[in-house]
This record gives sequence, structure tokens and C-alpha cells, in this order.
Amino acid sequence: MFTSGLLVTLWQTRESSNETPPSLPQNSNIMSDKMYKPPPLLDRWIQENNELVNKWKHQEGGGDALGRDQNQSRGWWSSEFHKLLRKIQGVPPLADMQLELSVVYNACLYSIALSQVSEAELLLTQATERVLQMTGDDPMASDPPVIWQIVLKSVENTALNSSVLHLFCLQWAIWLATCRLKTIQELQEELSSLFETLSAGVGDDMRSEARGKSSNAPLLVMDPRRLTELLQICTFIAQGAERLNEGRSSEALTDLQTASSLPAPRTLVAYSHLLSGSCLAHMNCPQMALQCFRKALETDSRCICALYQSILIYRQLRNTQAEIQALRLLHSTLMLPSATEPVVADTHLLSPTLLLRSQSLSSLLFVPSALTVLHSLALKCVLHGRVSDSVEYYLDLLAALHSEHQHGVHAEVPSLPRLPELYLEAGAALLMARRPVDCVALCDEVISTTLELLPEKVVLEEPDERSEAETGVVCAEGEERVAMLLWTGAAYLLQGHCHTHLKDWKQALTHYTRCINLLVKVRFKKKGFQPQIPSADMVDKQRTDLCILQRLKGLSLAGRGISFTQTDQLREALRDLQLSLQAFPDNVGAGLWCGEVLWRLGRRREAAACWEKTWSFTTQSTTETVPVYLQEPQSGPLLDSTELRHRIQKLGPT
Repeated sequence: MFTSGLLVTLWQTRESSNETPPSLPQNSNIMSDKMYKPPPLLDRWIQENNELVNKWKHQEGGGDALGRDQNQSRGWWSSEFHKLLRKIQGVPPLADMQLELSVVYNACLYSIALSQVSEAELLLTQATERVLQMTGDDPMASDPPVIWQIVLKSVENTALNSSVLHLFCLQWAIWLATCRLKTIQELQEELSSLFETLSAGVGDDMRSEARGKSSNAPLLVMDPRRLTELLQICTFIAQGAERLNEGRSSEALTDLQTASSLPAPRTLVAYSHLLSGSCLAHMNCPQMALQCFRKALETDSRCICALYQSILIYRQLRNTQAEIQALRLLHSTLMLPSATEPVVADTHLLSPTLLLRSQSLSSLLFVPSALTVLHSLALKCVLHGRVSDSVEYYLDLLAALHSEHQHGVHAEVPSLPRLPELYLEAGAALLMARRPVDCVALCDEVISTTLELLPEKVVLEEPDERSEAETGVVCAEGEERVAMLLWTGAAYLLQGHCHTHLKDWKQALTHYTRCINLLVKVRFKKKGFQPQIPSADMVDKQRTDLCILQRLKGLSLAGRGISFTQTDQLREALRDLQLSLQAFPDNVGAGLWCGEVLWRLGRRREAAACWEKTWSFTTQSTTETVPVYLQEPQSGPLLDSTELRHRIQKLGPT
């Protein structure tokens, strides 16, 4: 059996030949200072560690570490520190383990930075085992939180205290990166003590003594004090997001307000303001929420998720002007090249993006794509009378989608409506802007795409008509066929509106008729009945397809009826207008024109009753819920309600 002196000599020989020593058996005896003193070897290892740290810091300072091969670069540094660690751990735990624990700290940092969490945890487990081996304490547990409590207590008031605290920081980072917030909560007292100790510099007393004895003390890649500051605010943010997701807004708000005053990168302070605003929004304090979102943007202009959350508040408050302005700002910001950069830049080895990975937080930091924002902006403008702006936004949107398609990028964005719907929305905006020819052209694109895919007939069934196993696939196929039919029908409807705007009544009649002919292909089958033509009394608010079908039918019949009135075909006009009101009872245009036809036919009392009934329709705003291309037309022949009321007054009492 080797004596300790011979063993050290052999290790030094291997070290000089750059060979990595094999691990010693686990039951090797711990040597005392008198038996084991290899200063030359220790100094060489310290020098190797410090050279690596200084090279890394020089590279990081020069910005090379942030290049395209960042992970590859970090992988190399990780490998070098792991090689050094294997050399050190090839001997029994030294009386002074600061070098070993410092190298564990450095190697573990790189493992976490590379998202190699299991490797980092293994390093920490091995380090705590060697510390307990040296102190002679028995862990008596396998649960990591309990083991850490034992380790922290075993090195208290010893030279190893600061080194173990540094490793405990890394364990905190791992728990945070893997969303183990409950474990962090269990050790809240220890972690708070850790933060206070490192912030005050108390934990570095022993380390300072070591530096006094030797100017060649082991260096660390990242300052543990800065790391604990980062971990604390990231923990507040992660816990705040989790509590907010659980509906505990007031609890979350307290922690987040504390976090906003902590020393931290401005991006993280902005996040704390953002989450505070989200808490206040959930607590029904929208104005206070807006103030927090404003603070977040003032703190960090790249925190555009705060701008998006502001938009949601404006929408809730129905502040359309502010919402449109914010949408414009968000879209222009997203179009900047810097918007593609990470929100939290990786300016440190452990960046906040590595530590903040909870699903709850991701949903709060969500920002829609630039194309989605552009669509929201276009739609909001067309619904609120800013038609010329809306047309420009829609044309920009279609051009961008066409450009992506031309470059081989799939043009369908998940959060956007399907392309035919976008064409129809843009067509409706063009019609409102008095550009009927352009609207017709867009509708032709929809028709040419969908016409050949139209089914011969469509049967809509109640959901419980089929087994659940069949429902998924069959429903998807049925919805696609209905969608094709409705898109084509809506395109014909818009073209009919365009021709009424141009006073081309013959073409208007043709296109309204084409729409009606498509819609009669649809049947609705209720449980226990044969398929039949849908009617207004079958419409269920939960059946969006039926609602749209009936609205489309009512508008197309009304359009054709109005066109008939312009060619003095009053009998046909009355028929279509009455059928329109059966399909879509709240159709104001059909009601007014139905009264007009009755008046022209000499049925003036009926006309007056029809107008009075139409004016009594509930004026609930459906602008936001009904597709823009299915709104009642604002062009073509219109009736003046003031003039109609004047007629009724002249008619006198019954």
C-alpha cells in the first residue's frame, strides 16, 4: 500500500506529464495537514484555474463570448474546468478545500449556462459529499434541501463557509431554472440568510484571510454577490407570475413591488413593474395597471410586452383611440431590427432567460407577431371609421404575406385569420373607402381559390348526432367545407354590394343570386329530424357557423330585394326583403326597405308599422363580434329615417 508521501510524488509526476489521475477509492483516509502538504501542486492548480478565469473575463469583456458560437465557446471553457476538477478530485479532500470548491463553482456555472442541469446537480452533490466527508458529518438524508441544511450547518464558522455558500447560490439557480419554486420556498430562511451574508460581505472574511496568506487565491468566474442579486429578483418575478396564475394577485403584488426596488438589470426591474401591472389588472384597477406598464416601458424600452398589456387594458376600457395609437407604436417597434434580439440580453454567463422559464411567466411576456398586430390595427380602424388607414394596413398585410409566400415561407400565421378571410376583410375596407373595383378584384381572388373546392351539399349536424370518436375528424372536414362555402358566398355578397354602389343593378342581382344559390345547399339536421333548410329559430349562439350562414343569407336576400326596387320589380323586392327578415330579423336595412316597398305598393299603414318595428330593434353593438365583411353595407341606396318619420306624421293616426 502506498504511503501518503509516495502518493503525492506520483500525482506530481503525472501532473507534469499532463495526465489526469484516476479517482481514489471512496474509503481513502483523510490526511492531516502534517501528512499531506503538496504546495507546489496546489499552486499549479490555482494558477491553472486563475488563468482560465482571467482568459474568460478578457474574452467576455471583448464581446467574443456573445458571438454566433457562444455555446461552443462556453462548451470549451466548461471542458477545461471539468478537466481541472478531475485532477483535484483525484486526491482525498484537502484540509483546505477552497480550491476544489472554487473550481466546482466555476465548472458548475458553465454547466448551468449550457442548460446541462443534471450535470450541474451531480457536481454539487459530489461537492457536498466531499465536504461532509471532510467534516465527518453523516447526511442521514437523501433529500437535497435537507442535505443542504446539514452541509451549511457543518461548515458554519469555518474557512469553508463562504465557498459552500457560493455553491448554495448555484443550487438556488438550478431550482429556479427548473421551476422548483416550492423547494425554494421551503428553504426561504436559508436563502434569505445567504443573500444577506453575501451582500454584507461577511461570508468572504475567511476567504480574505486566505488571500492574506497567499496572493495566489483561486478566482471565480462570476461574483457570487452579483449572482445572488440576480437570483433574488428572478425569484420574486417567478413567484409573482406563479401566484398571479393561481389567482393570488395581492400576495404577488407585495413581492413584485419589493422586487422593483432591488438592484438588478433594468430589464428585470421592468419585468417587476410589468407583473405588478398584471396583478392590478386582475384586481380590477386598470388605471393603476396602466401606470405600472408605463413604468416598465420607461425603465426598459425593449419591454414591449408591457405595451401589449396596455393595449389589452385599453380594449377592456373601450378606449379605441388609445388602443389604435398603442397598436401603431407596437407594430412600428416590432418592425425594428432590434425587436428580434432577446428581450433579456445574455450579457452574463447566467442570463435571466436561463432562470425565468416558467409557463406562467411566458404567457405574461407574450407579444404577438408584427403581422398579427398589423391585422389588429387594420381591423380596429375599419370597425371604428378610420377607413383610409385601414385600407393601407390591409394592403401592407397582404403584401407582406404574399412576399413570404413568394420566398417559400408559409403565409398562414397561426394567430391570423385564414387568407380568404383576410382578403374578404380587405375587400370590405376597400368598399367602405369607395373603391368598389378593387374590392371586386380581391373577391375574384377568393372565388377563384375556393370555387372548385365547393361541396355539392353540406349537412350541419348537432354535436351529439355522432360518436365522440367520429366527431374529431368528421367535424374538421365539415367545418372546412362550410368555410369554403361561406367564403365564396361572402365574396359574391361583397361583389353584389360593389355593383349596387356602381348602380349596376343587373350585375348586383346576378351576384346576390349566386350567393343565395350557394347557401341553399346547406341543411341542418337536428336530433330525431330529417335535414332541413336552416331558419332563424334554429340559430344557437354556440353555433357560429349557423349564425354566419343566416346573416349571410339575410344580407344577400336584402341586397337582391333592394336591387329589385331600383328596377321597379316591387313584388320580387317585397318577397326577398321579407325572406331576408325571416333569416336575419335584426337586419335594419331590410326592414326599412321592406317598408319602402310596401309604401310604393300603396300599403302605407303596413309600411309605417314595418318602419316602427325596425326602429325598435335593439341597437346592441355587434361590430366587434361579426366579421367586417358581414356588416350591413354603408354604400349603395340608403333610406333617410328622418324623411320616413316625416311620411308617417303626414299619414296621420290610424
